[in-house]
Amino acid sequence: MSPRRSLVIVGAGPRGTGFLERLAANLPELYGDEPLDVHLVDPHPPGPGRIWRTAQSPLLWMNSQAEDVTMFTDETVALDGPVRPGPTLAEWAGLDGRTFPTRPQQGAYLRWVYERARDALPASVTVHEHRTTALRIGGPRDGRQRVWLEGTAVPLLADLVVLTVGHLDAEPDEEQRRLADFAARHRLLHLPPDFTADADLAALPAGEPVLVRGFGLAFVDLMVLLTEGRGGRYEDDGDELVYVPSGKEPVLHVGSRRGVPYHSKIGYVLDGERPPLPRYFGTEQTDALLRRTGPIDFRRDVWPLIDKELGWAHYHRLFSTHPERTALAWSDFERAYDEAPPRGADIAALVAAAVPDPADRLDLDALDHPLDGLRYDSAEALQQGLRDYVTEDLTRRHDPAHSPDAAVFAGLLSVYGQLLRLGKRLDPGAWWHGFFSYLASGPPGPRLRQLLALSRAGVVRFLGPRVTVETDEERGLFRAGSPAVPGEWTEARALVEARIPDPTLELTGSPLLRALYEEGTRATPGGLLVVDPVDGRILEHDGRPHPRRFALGPHTTARTGSAFTRPRTGGVAFGQNDVTARAVLTFLRDRECRLPVPLSA
Repeated sequence: MSPRRSLVIVGAGPRGTGFLERLAANLPELYGDEPLDVHLVDPHPPGPGRIWRTAQSPLLWMNSQAEDVTMFTDETVALDGPVRPGPTLAEWAGLDGRTFPTRPQQGAYLRWVYERARDALPASVTVHEHRTTALRIGGPRDGRQRVWLEGTAVPLLADLVVLTVGHLDAEPDEEQRRLADFAARHRLLHLPPDFTADADLAALPAGEPVLVRGFGLAFVDLMVLLTEGRGGRYEDDGDELVYVPSGKEPVLHVGSRRGVPYHSKIGYVLDGERPPLPRYFGTEQTDALLRRTGPIDFRRDVWPLIDKELGWAHYHRLFSTHPERTALAWSDFERAYDEAPPRGADIAALVAAAVPDPADRLDLDALDHPLDGLRYDSAEALQQGLRDYVTEDLTRRHDPAHSPDAAVFAGLLSVYGQLLRLGKRLDPGAWWHGFFSYLASGPPGPRLRQLLALSRAGVVRFLGPRVTVETDEERGLFRAGSPAVPGEWTEARALVEARIPDPTLELTGSPLLRALYEEGTRATPGGLLVVDPVDGRILEHDGRPHPRRFALGPHTTARTGSAFTRPRTGGVAFGQNDVTARAVLTFLRDRECRLPVPLSA
């Protein structure tokens, strides 16, 4: 008797769960009632996985509102498979849609989604959960694969393997190794890039200064766990929050390249006319780039198109919704904007003439460098300057009079979809993903109100932009400074890198991905696993798609711009999951999958 067909999915968090949902939706059409074993490999609970596990502090929130989180398809998603609608997190949990759910609440939703997808599979499909780590994949291109698991001598046999491993730990790079060595020699504390909920924060002493490098979402988690997490609380005082310390908090001195936190989540709904997207960076432009024989350079070839596309979204919204703040007829502006080269003097002159108030203009370079050129007379002046900046950002991001900001957010989502089409030809690099997150994936507004309260209480101190961290061998201390306050240095015995590890194959903490990299699987210069943008098949060193290995998620060139999908926004990740699920099922149905694998493979 021939062995049952077998599929191994490595990673059972949100991406693995989304793939399983699409597998169940497409299976009746493409595979029927043939027997199938599905092996899910993940040391963490299926559904929430590591990042969204329910056993973490309820003080930690999502940075998405409950109504903006869904794991289910709708008619706006480009699918060949069937639409299988389902509730948003808000609908499932009975939450106010405008609230920011806790991580455990999201984890419970993901667990339910996983169980629903698993239970939708027919009786002919058996799901096996393996709470362990996948170490290595072997096997010939034209035969069954072997997946070695930690703690198990006999590998799993798989006709196909799908990697949905999500965000991962990483080995320290050269700079982190140097800092760790310095800390060890001088009995200091150095916490490398990590998921904040998993870091050992207990070692950070109360009342002592701590240098923090990184001002994104990892910092927000750090801020929460070291303040409310240590017994502090907030009280309302009119329009401001007041922080009441417990006395157990360290003093967090935080800085980064920009020196400011990510922009607040937008606190209103974009109504009225929406910008028709894409226009300057759509299928036509990406097709032209893909037809080129030479390399595609992000800054030279793509960024100018993105800049013009986001400008189009911004000004379309401004002219259509706030025409009283413009000085030119829309038809004239549109025609001139159409004809102007991207990022050129012509567009700058057009905008200056058509939009009188500089606050209504879009300047992506200025947004990326908000404090460049600013100098403060003292560290105290910097604190007030940064508090003013955060207050202004909060006000703007919650005022629909500035709704072009929300249109730019829609433009960013459109842009990300086109970047995915460039796939294996282009890795935008860490800067682009950081810039996207800075503009589109910042913290909830209430978190920035808390940051202001902590600053006024002296629990958080701002270091400024372009922060430099140095090691003082003579005194055995870390020290940090910024050109925003020349000559000012802050010393501490603790340094925290408040950011998640970069998803690079070379330094990944996943032994499976590291083994693929060492075996020559194709990677971008930035370290992402190169996959076929059509169906997610992993590309080998010679550029051929591996017929039996697929990958989806942030460690691949098909990474999407956000962790979860808003309802009725097209759901790029859903479409990717659907295509890959259909490719997997078609292969299992049509191909002879059960060729023997040599024991030495």
